Amino acid sequence: MSLSFLRNVKNLAPLLDRVLVQRIKPEAKTASGIFLPESSVKEQNEAKVLAVGPGAVDRNGQRIPMGVAAGDRVLIPQFGGSPVKVGEEEYTLFRDSEILAKINE
Repeated sequence: MSLSFLRNVKNLAPLLDRVLVQRIKPEAKTASGIFLPESSVKEQNEAKVLAVGPGAVDRNGQRIPMGVAAGDRVLIPQFGGSPVKVGEEEYTLFRDSEILAKINE
């Protein structure tokens, strides 16, 4: 989904239990300083959480707290989610339950 009318991704607010993430680009340079061609650099499953929705609502009308917050580093599935393009940047919307893990530093 391309959102060319949005000027900034900060104007995109996820609803319910959705989480907006941006994949962290893998290093194109090895520790010894060798630059790798783009075709050999595999897409990583690590992402930064940019925004989260308020949480889903259970049967009793209570909000279910989100497992992640904006600024968290997370592990996401290789496939899935809803891709969103704002300008030239690519983002993905996942449900909170689809996030595999939070990376603690």
